[in-house]
Amino acid sequence: MAQAPTVFQRRRALTEHELKLIPWFGLLKDSERKRIESQLVVSDPMPGDYVCRVGRKATYWFGVVEGLLKMSTDSASGRTITFTGVPPGGWFGEGTVLKHESYRYNIMALRRSVVAGLPIDTFHWLLDNSIGFNRFVMNQLNERLAQFIEAREIDRSTDPDVRVARNLATLFNPTLYPGVGEMLRITQQELAYLVGLSRQRVNVALNRLEEQGAIRIEYGGMRVLDLAALRATGT
Repeated sequence: MAQAPTVFQRRRALTEHELKLIPWFGLLKDSERKRIESQLVVSDPMPGDYVCRVGRKATYWFGVVEGLLKMSTDSASGRTITFTGVPPGGWFGEGTVLKHESYRYNIMALRRSVVAGLPIDTFHWLLDNSIGFNRFVMNQLNERLAQFIEAREIDRSTDPDVRVARNLATLFNPTLYPGVGEMLRITQQELAYLVGLSRQRVNVALNRLEEQGAIRIEYGGMRVLDLAALRATGT
C-alpha cells in the first residue's frame, strides 16, 4: 500500500484569501510582496501530524492560517511537556530560523489545520531589506519572551483554575495571534491537552470563569469578555 503524502509533499501555493490572513504580508512594500509571494506555501496537517520535529533543521518559518497547533517537547523520563498552543495568526520559530538551528521542540496539529511556510532564505532576505518585516519580527520576539516568562509562572501554580485561565489568556494575545480576535475556536479536550489537565477539570474551571464574567462558552469555542481578568487570575 502506498503511503499517504507527507505534510511537506502536500504543500501548495496560497489562495488570495489565505494571503490576506498573513498578518505581516500587508506590512511589506509592493515590490517586496511581488518578490516573495510565489515563495510562500501552505499545507494541511491533520490531527497528529507534525509540522516540526526535535532535531530537524529549520527550512521554513511557519504560521497558522487556520486550525490549532501544539508546541511541546519530551522530557528525559518520556513525559510530554507542552509549552503553548498556536492558534490562527500565530507565526513561530523565528529564533530557530534566525540562528539556523535545529528545532528544540515539536509542533503538532491538534485538528485539521492550514499552515503557511516562508523559506528560510526568503525570511533572511526580508530581514535585510524590509523595515516593516523587521518591526513585525522584533515585536514577535519581544512578545515571545514575555510569553515564556508567563509560562514559567503558570508552571509553578498548582491551582487548576489559574492554569486554565492564564493559558487561555495566552491564546488571546493580539500581537502573537491576531487571527483569534475575541472568539477562540477550541474544544475543551484541545484545551486540556495544552494545559495538562483532564477535560473534566478544565470544564469546571471554564464554568467558574464564565460565572465570573471573564469568558462566555459558545458552540465551538470560547469568547473572551474580560481579558484583563483572565490575565490577573491568581495574582
